[in-house]
Amino acid sequence: MGTPEFARRPLVTLCESEHEVAAVVTGRPKRRGRGGQTCGTEVHQEADRRNLPVLTPSSLKNKAFQDQIRSLEPDLIVVVAFRILPETLFSIPEFGSINIHGSLLPKYRGAAPINWALINGEKETGLTSFFLKKKVDTGDMILQKKTAITQEDNFDSLYTRLSELSGPFLLKTIDLISQGELSATVQNSSLATPAPKLTPFDALIDFGFPAENVGNFVRGLSTKPGAYTFFRGKKVKILACRAVDSGDTALPPGAVIPERKHLVIQCSDSAIEVTSLLPEGKKAMDGMAFKNGFRPEPGELFGQISNRVKEN
Repeated sequence: MGTPEFARRPLVTLCESEHEVAAVVTGRPKRRGRGGQTCGTEVHQEADRRNLPVLTPSSLKNKAFQDQIRSLEPDLIVVVAFRILPETLFSIPEFGSINIHGSLLPKYRGAAPINWALINGEKETGLTSFFLKKKVDTGDMILQKKTAITQEDNFDSLYTRLSELSGPFLLKTIDLISQGELSATVQNSSLATPAPKLTPFDALIDFGFPAENVGNFVRGLSTKPGAYTFFRGKKVKILACRAVDSGDTALPPGAVIPERKHLVIQCSDSAIEVTSLLPEGKKAMDGMAFKNGFRPEPGELFGQISNRVKEN
């Protein structure tokens, strides 16, 4: 059971193993792209390529759907980046149901663990496999796999790396279950941290934070959904930036620092140098191209519709 690319990769690994995939459960087809053509999820498309039965229920609580799952007599349900399963569903298989989660639980329980690990400046993250329980992401842990987070990582790179690791990780988890070599670990809920779903409103940059925090925020949202601000009343996504040592604390947060070759924006303590950004209605460009094209004035503000700081 899964929907996005993150879930497609472990499905491929599972299909190429000794285990039998009895069916795939995924989200319903949607209209996508400019042409508005209806197409299935990434997992659905992979299942079609492999001639696997695909179920796309509107509700996981539907009795007819649950009866379909029972008729398959599954030994195990594997969940990766999917919806919350009701107990009447996850308790069907003989060996229960497991989830592959993109964090080192109990840290970052929720829908956006990769984003929040980056936003909070974590130095490592990883994968956790666990048995499903009623309360989301609280089940007993089977296995964990760690990976370092580098300064060059953003959401895209970390998402891809964890997805690639998830296939072999899933097989190792299943082997432990099938061989009876399992010693599941109860999560310490006192150490739990939340990782709630991010909305477009949550992606708005606040330059009133320190430059390092702003840089981590951008990394955690790049390139999807993309951290954004406003310049001259239009939306600008900042795709990549780095903290720089010196700023101009006489300027307010969001101000363009004058006499800099690169595009440098003041934060609360120092500044960020913007290396890649996407202005509304334009193609992605580097900071130099933005400066040459838009010619921001000294002290002109990002983050406000009324831009320039008035001189005393």
